[in-house]
Amino acid sequence: MRSEELGETLLPKRLALPIFASDPLSSVAYATGEILLVLTVGGTAFLYLTPWVAAGVVALMAVVVMSYRQVVHAYPSGGGSYEVVSTNLGPSAGLVVAASLLVDYVMTVAVSVASGVDNIISAFGGLAGYRVALAVGFVALLAAMNLRGVRESGKAFAAPTYLFIGGILLMVVTGLIRVVFGDDPQAPTAAFGISPGEGGDNLAGLGLLMLGLRAFASGCTALTGVEAISNGVPAFRAPKSKNAASTMSAMGIVAVLMFIGVTVLAMTSHVHYVDDACQLTGIAGDCANYTQQTVIAQLASTFLGGDNSILFYFIQTVTALVLILAANTAFNGFPLLASILAQHRYLPRQMHTRGDRLAFSNGIIALAVVAGGLLWFYKADVTSLIHLYILGVFTSFTLSQVGMVRHWNRTLADESDPAVRAGAQRSRVINGLGAVTTALVLVIVLITKFTQGAWLAVLAAVLLWLMMRGIRRHYDAVSAELAVEDPRAESVKPSKVHGVVLVSKLHKATLRALGYAEAFRPDTLEALTVAVEQDATDELRGQWDAYGIEVPLKVLDSPYREITKPVVQYVRDYRRASPREAVAVFIPEYVVGHWWEHLLHNQSALWLKSRLLFTPGVMVISVPWQLASAPRADRPARRAPGAARRGEPAQTRTEREPERV
Repeated sequence: MRSEELGETLLPKRLALPIFASDPLSSVAYATGEILLVLTVGGTAFLYLTPWVAAGVVALMAVVVMSYRQVVHAYPSGGGSYEVVSTNLGPSAGLVVAASLLVDYVMTVAVSVASGVDNIISAFGGLAGYRVALAVGFVALLAAMNLRGVRESGKAFAAPTYLFIGGILLMVVTGLIRVVFGDDPQAPTAAFGISPGEGGDNLAGLGLLMLGLRAFASGCTALTGVEAISNGVPAFRAPKSKNAASTMSAMGIVAVLMFIGVTVLAMTSHVHYVDDACQLTGIAGDCANYTQQTVIAQLASTFLGGDNSILFYFIQTVTALVLILAANTAFNGFPLLASILAQHRYLPRQMHTRGDRLAFSNGIIALAVVAGGLLWFYKADVTSLIHLYILGVFTSFTLSQVGMVRHWNRTLADESDPAVRAGAQRSRVINGLGAVTTALVLVIVLITKFTQGAWLAVLAAVLLWLMMRGIRRHYDAVSAELAVEDPRAESVKPSKVHGVVLVSKLHKATLRALGYAEAFRPDTLEALTVAVEQDATDELRGQWDAYGIEVPLKVLDSPYREITKPVVQYVRDYRRASPREAVAVFIPEYVVGHWWEHLLHNQSALWLKSRLLFTPGVMVISVPWQLASAPRADRPARRAPGAARRGEPAQTRTEREPERV
């Protein structure tokens, strides 16, 4: 796609919702389960805390959604939390947010895909042995789809997301109707008892409080991905801010309704969901071989006709799909944030480059590689990965809300219009409430999850922060070094140019290099060879004289059979003796057509170039000789990708070369 076609990839709200909100919507599938996993540490004694923990999560979701609606309107350029914090709290604080979000985007992919694979295994237990392969394969598939471009991936992801919403709401409504009319369906695990974990049967006072806080922190996974819409405002159709804010409101309402419904059904049907299946008492057979169904799978089995019904398989299919596709939130947020950071010189500039489908290809590939590595290392286990999760989210939540409070303070200081001031005061209250709430949650998450693995996420964010600072220092140093202070002084020409053609044997490639060197018309020109074997050197001298080549041939002795060191030393000595002269070194190179041929040719040339490039005042010029296996400009070339669809005729390589350059 051409650069000017970027506007065609902008998203209407119906596609923006599944692209940017699939993560918080899909987290409904595991947020309730994460609360239950923590509370069942004490057996069934503390499950009565479930509605209170869920109510806290719902209230927090409402506060965060309202807060980020203010961000969308105030900062529509797409930087989200990073831009808000950088503008209002300074670059260092902005980098803290950026590092936290980048880590969290990686974790979003890993957790969403692992949870999706869990739901597949809940329906098809025979796939349990292929857990890691399935997870890594889905990450690769997501990366490939996103490399095709935002709009194409949005169309592919829209149907599963809407089917998931419809399926969960159908299950919730059906279940609530059955409960209201006196039916009392019980989950498959309701008959099992739960043995308390270590120390779980003696919890009271502070211990009980910590258990409740841990459950709340785990339930806060329902909020992951909420900020993605604020990061992706530029991808919306105009009016961008209004459409993004409307999409965020719709996402919050739907996510809250589904989360409440799933939690209520799990409580009324007495779902028992534990970290270790051997905590369940009453299992027939070996508990180690018992495959525990997810909460969603148990509810679908309970309220939609059993685990062999069509609706059960429908719920499991769309849940698995939307969880896997929820990683698309990160595949849109991570590359966009990385692009902004690269533009600000905190990441390599390649991250800012769009691919041929107008997607940030390098960011997509980097995210897929890191997330795939995490899934492989942790064996795609959701319980292990979840402890690394959400810390970065609430770091960015808290700092961005503090930044928004400062933003509104400045607005109130500069604004005299009563209507504008009233709006700013209202927004400041909302963001202030968001800052206090999310800061409290951040402390809770840090305390309850740090020793369980969250320290790894903290360490990764710190290392990423240091790396980005180092990259910025490097780019700043390079810019300062290359800055032009005095154009006349900086553009002084060398007094002379001394040409050197490196020669190993006298063949066509050597003669071409000599011809090119003469065409450059250096002030002086010589050929240079290294005497590794005396017989070969004598033969070269004889051929040189026999062909009557006028360029003088200089032979360097090499008693230890080295090639690179004598050449580099000769060039450096020449530069030391004539510092005002420039040296142009011409190196004949073979152009080959097969990857394995690279291993057989040009190794000495590559090593020489790598050494000579570090010598000031030396220009290294490669003179190519195309071997028979190399692609040739005079041969017919295949059409470019998509040419048949566009109706373009076949082009030769020569015709396409100027366009490609």
